[in-house]
Amino acid sequence: MRKNYLLIIFMMILFLSPGPDRVLAQALGFTGVRGNVDFSEKLRDWDGFGFNYVECAHTYDYNKFKQEYGGFSLLDENEKQEIIQMVFGEDGLKVGLVKMFLDAVHQKEPGGKFDHKTTTENMRYFVREGLKLTRKGGRDLKIITTLYGPPPWATLQNEPRGRDLNPKYKKDVARYMIDWVKFLKEEEGFPVKYISLNNEGEDWHRWNAEGHTTSAGHDYNLYWPPEQVVDFLEFMPQMVKEAGLIDVHVTNGEPSNWYRFSTWGMVDALLKSEKALENYQLITSHGFYSGRYGTWFGEHKSEGIDRIRERKPGIHAWVTSTSWSRMDASNIKEMHGNIYTTKVNGIIPWAGIQRPVHWTGGDPNPGCAISVAEDGSYEVKRGYYFYKQITRAGQPGMAVVRTWQEDSEIAIIGFAGNGSKNPDAFVVINLFKEGIKPVEIHLQGTDTKIFEAYQTTEDMKMKYTAIGDFEVKDGKIVCTTPAGSVTTFFAKK
Repeated sequence: MRKNYLLIIFMMILFLSPGPDRVLAQALGFTGVRGNVDFSEKLRDWDGFGFNYVECAHTYDYNKFKQEYGGFSLLDENEKQEIIQMVFGEDGLKVGLVKMFLDAVHQKEPGGKFDHKTTTENMRYFVREGLKLTRKGGRDLKIITTLYGPPPWATLQNEPRGRDLNPKYKKDVARYMIDWVKFLKEEEGFPVKYISLNNEGEDWHRWNAEGHTTSAGHDYNLYWPPEQVVDFLEFMPQMVKEAGLIDVHVTNGEPSNWYRFSTWGMVDALLKSEKALENYQLITSHGFYSGRYGTWFGEHKSEGIDRIRERKPGIHAWVTSTSWSRMDASNIKEMHGNIYTTKVNGIIPWAGIQRPVHWTGGDPNPGCAISVAEDGSYEVKRGYYFYKQITRAGQPGMAVVRTWQEDSEIAIIGFAGNGSKNPDAFVVINLFKEGIKPVEIHLQGTDTKIFEAYQTTEDMKMKYTAIGDFEVKDGKIVCTTPAGSVTTFFAKK
């Protein structure tokens, strides 16, 4: 009887004790968050993160207002080279993508002489020196150039920042873009891969009913209805090839956000044209996020990309501008949304270096990586250090991998080496408002036993600071992450 009694107690203990599944689900005894990174489950190839130097953005009369928004014109050579190192160097952001704007004042009349130098001197210097440094490190850049807005003569309004394209000049506008790319490739030796047709060309609200711009601080633009985009995708790629630019492709331009790309008619128009779809090699849009309904609502939305990939499997998509927001952990969560919810292959934020007084009326997106003051000094902003957490983790040639986490105030981004020279890496974003949150991260698809970690915090006590090595025990890493922090882990070989 005694033996039976003991056996019953033993069986009850076994039944009530947490089994393997229960143990896994109880991260740190319900005191922490369980997360997961599976380096073997590749979601898509990753082209890298990028940088955008903006020089001439909206001035009506360049002779009266020689706009130089990037600020390099105020810096001495040593300061410029310090910034080049911070952006392109081995210990810097190590960006792999660059966006270069084509402003609206390169040609005074259709068929006239081009002047590609006057308004682009500092932007070209930035890219030229960045390319040298990148290649010195055994890497390379991919460059996309965007038509910021056409010259006044190309619009029906015949004025700077006019709304409507004059149809008789559409091929002259195509030549305007093509000649700029030939200049960049042949005279500068820049690896330009894509021509983007427009900057937020879907947003017809920006003009009055007659098509005039009423805001002095509004950047260059042109209204591009979906049918106009499709038309250019049908005829312009042949013009690009005839100009000898065999390896350059035309994109759809850049709506304000992925919600507008998906739902404002662009995708439907593209899918109705076999010729445009055949010529289409890269999906582009800005990735600005706003979760509040209204004019600027812009959720991270993959529907448009998904529909195009059904017809063109594997086509890549890039975010070609997105906000630095408050330059905090939440901004990196926005990047997470673009990667995992929108399903992109690369991200280039809005102007990474800014001279604030050169945006008329105040910049609507003042966050950045580096700010240049009128006295010729510069400041490295909080945004730089948060951005560095992900740029170094997600290098070109890597792959986005599956991650998950059991808390909506924690987000994880994972990148596998994918045959590149880059180590597996993952990024933990902590959106909690206060306190320290333990995180238990389970790892699959890696034999690495040690990960080295770097961290940035919103109080700037940590600025991409090394916080030591973390051992993988029983297939997981346990770490404590401060509120408002981003921590990056690199596989240590």
